[in-house]
Amino acid sequence: MADYDVIIVGSGPAGIFAALELAKNEKIKTLILEKGPDVGKRSCAERLTGKCINCDPCRITSGWGGAGAFSDGKLTLSTEVGGWLGDYIGNQELASLISYVDDTYRQFGAPVEVHGTGDENIRQLQRQAVLADMRLVPMRVRHLGTDRCYDIIKLMKDRLESHIDIRAGVQVVNLLTEDGRVTGVQTAKGEEITGDYVVVGPGREGADWLNTEVRRLGLSPVSNEIDIGVRVEVPAVVMEPLTKELYEPKLIYNSRSFEDRVRTFCVCPYGVVASESTDGITTVNGHSYAGKKTENTNFALLVSTAFTEPFNEPIAYGKYIARLANLLGDGIIIQRLGDLMDGRRSTPERIARGTTVPTFTDATPGDLSFVLPYRYLSDIKEMLTALDKLAPGVNSRNTLLYGVEVKFYSSRLKLTSTLETEIENLYAIGDGAGVTRGLMQSSASGVVAARAILSSIAGRK
Repeated sequence: MADYDVIIVGSGPAGIFAALELAKNEKIKTLILEKGPDVGKRSCAERLTGKCINCDPCRITSGWGGAGAFSDGKLTLSTEVGGWLGDYIGNQELASLISYVDDTYRQFGAPVEVHGTGDENIRQLQRQAVLADMRLVPMRVRHLGTDRCYDIIKLMKDRLESHIDIRAGVQVVNLLTEDGRVTGVQTAKGEEITGDYVVVGPGREGADWLNTEVRRLGLSPVSNEIDIGVRVEVPAVVMEPLTKELYEPKLIYNSRSFEDRVRTFCVCPYGVVASESTDGITTVNGHSYAGKKTENTNFALLVSTAFTEPFNEPIAYGKYIARLANLLGDGIIIQRLGDLMDGRRSTPERIARGTTVPTFTDATPGDLSFVLPYRYLSDIKEMLTALDKLAPGVNSRNTLLYGVEVKFYSSRLKLTSTLETEIENLYAIGDGAGVTRGLMQSSASGVVAARAILSSIAGRK
């Protein structure tokens, strides 16, 4: 007899929502294993002292709540953004799940307000975007805020503690299988825990580990795109034409030079730029808080690259770019756009003379052209020129660029419509499994897998 009915690897949004769904049947014995610390121990040194000390694992990306616990907390209420879950379950089912997941967040304290509901103004912005060779994806957004997001996932843990077993600080190193069926997991300390079903939701932090396991188990992966770019910081008033109506404007641009897809991501109105660490690599990110505001808005500009044969290591490529930035800048590099255009590095004096005051003070003034390939820099410059037509001032010489921002996604596995892998009773969910890339779809993927397991268990009796 197995130790557990279900073992969930990873306690990010995907794992949490899988557990919430499974907990509806009190007879099912469920275990969550999380390599990071418990939610109450996820204190980030950078937020306390302003200096990242490279915790292993990173307190921002690992621990109860995953990267979602310290994310900006945007629930994008649209099937058009946030991943590829609709490819597996269909957009109609995805829309239903988005509504279900949104209601669940509301039950745990998500705010009532939804941004992006002014249809006439949004249509005008869409028209302006088209004239600038961009596409504006209209969507409604419920903003939790980094501070409120933390409170919500803690409440979810409080709810689950009386129904399931939760073990933090436990790293899974191997998935155990026998005759094409999953049988459990092995931890870094050599402990073998058996389970009839295993759900892997390792998040972006665990994407590399899952890739390794996929190859070891002989599964059929398809390399996902990788997103590489910079985080842009401007005075908040510059972005207000977009953020006032949409809060999270999703703009997509196909570059003229290379026909690459460039997009805005994780827009943080009145927010702060921050860093995060993955496997000892420091990358840049951004946050907005429900309870406090700055004078700046920041957002990512990401270039999506889908590599073709024979190259199949997009994560390794992204890490190479990030390591180069860390090598040259001792972490994060900051550069004024004007200095980049003039072909010179930024210095502390040039940053200080600018009109945009950086919210992240631990970055090293430098030259991003030594880090990012010409193709990416060209794409980003083109996008900033186009974006300036919707939000004049974005393409200013005083705009700040932080580098690099990299989003690691695991290879997409061959999955069924219930997210079951080629190994029986092994399910893959969330960002780290290459299925999603956002809080909403990640949470929804956990529900999909959990409902399939509940149905399977019911069918056995």
